[in-house]
Amino acid sequence: MAVIELDKDSFEKTVSESDFVIVDFWAPWCGPCRSFAPTYKKVSEDHPDIVFAKVNTEEEQEIAMHFQIRSIPTLMIFREKVIVFSQPGALPEGGFRDLVEKASELDMAEVHKQITEESGKA
Repeated sequence: MAVIELDKDSFEKTVSESDFVIVDFWAPWCGPCRSFAPTYKKVSEDHPDIVFAKVNTEEEQEIAMHFQIRSIPTLMIFREKVIVFSQPGALPEGGFRDLVEKASELDMAEVHKQITEESGKA
């Protein structure tokens, strides 16, 4: 699957209708963002079952503000509508592949259970 661009209209739909979404928050003027883009695209080609998306923070400031994106590039991984990873900084290809692998191995039943337990304590 190709890397898709998300805007405020497609963001929520994509995250809510897909079990596994990786979002790259970037901007055209950002050097590290531009240098990470080929790595992001290359890794996406090896994972057709995962939605790889990009959000241009210049054009989609509302989304960037909602997720408190303060530094770009920032990677955010959603599994079953839950943010399981969010961190600024470009990753080398090997590190990004490892991250995708670890995120895919998460036991989401356990993650949902922990969220339920935490919300019960609040």
